[in-house]
Amino acid sequence: MALDPMDPSKLYIATHDGLYLLENEANLYRIGASRDDLMGFTMHPSESGVFFASGHSARGGNVGFQKSVDGGQTWRSVSQGLEGPVDFHAVALSSVNTDLVYGFFGGRLQRSTDGGRNWEYAKSTITPFSLSSDPTREHVLYAATQNGVTISEDDGDTWKSVSPQLDGGAVSVFAVHPTDIQFALAFSERLGGLGKSIDGGVTWQRILENFGGDVVLYLSFSKAEPNLAYALTSSNAIFKSMDKGDTWSKIR
Repeated sequence: MALDPMDPSKLYIATHDGLYLLENEANLYRIGASRDDLMGFTMHPSESGVFFASGHSARGGNVGFQKSVDGGQTWRSVSQGLEGPVDFHAVALSSVNTDLVYGFFGGRLQRSTDGGRNWEYAKSTITPFSLSSDPTREHVLYAATQNGVTISEDDGDTWKSVSPQLDGGAVSVFAVHPTDIQFALAFSERLGGLGKSIDGGVTWQRILENFGGDVVLYLSFSKAEPNLAYALTSSNAIFKSMDKGDTWSKIR
């Protein structure tokens, strides 16, 4: 799930049967003819309509790493990845250097420094639910995992825990605010739900919203309106916050 970097009225949702667009919180429709399962999906941090994805083809088999430059209407193959065609279940693109891309497949983290054309393995192994890049630091990558949130400051080669407060429990999703890297949201088993941090993820405060008893699987901040955020839950419910995640309202 990702918000258009220039137009916060456009929320893109990658699904098991193609890419959908929720426009103005009212109209939800599928984009293009592709029915591929987009297991890994991310958007260019500053260019509208430029997406990267990986997953399964509707015709069978993996699609490798692919790119769209027309808002998801069409896709072209960028590469097969290592030991591919890959099916990246987690993908991240650096917000600082968009040639720097990460993907997780086959139990290993892959990294590309040329926009996804060529790949190498990171030195360490993690098993992320999701990956996210730091908004301002090129080589910093975060992973939400079965055991808290981990951070790498060297392009995924080494990792350490972000917070002992989150360790020992699953974190389904972690998101850093686009203009304040000290502010983050995470849906954590240890917190019993959604929490926020104002010190770079070290300490956390529980947010009093239970999302109808669902698990939050995806979070997305708006770059155009940084206090705006959306959450997508395990039952496909969509929630909106206008205050950086302190309060939420269900919109769909």
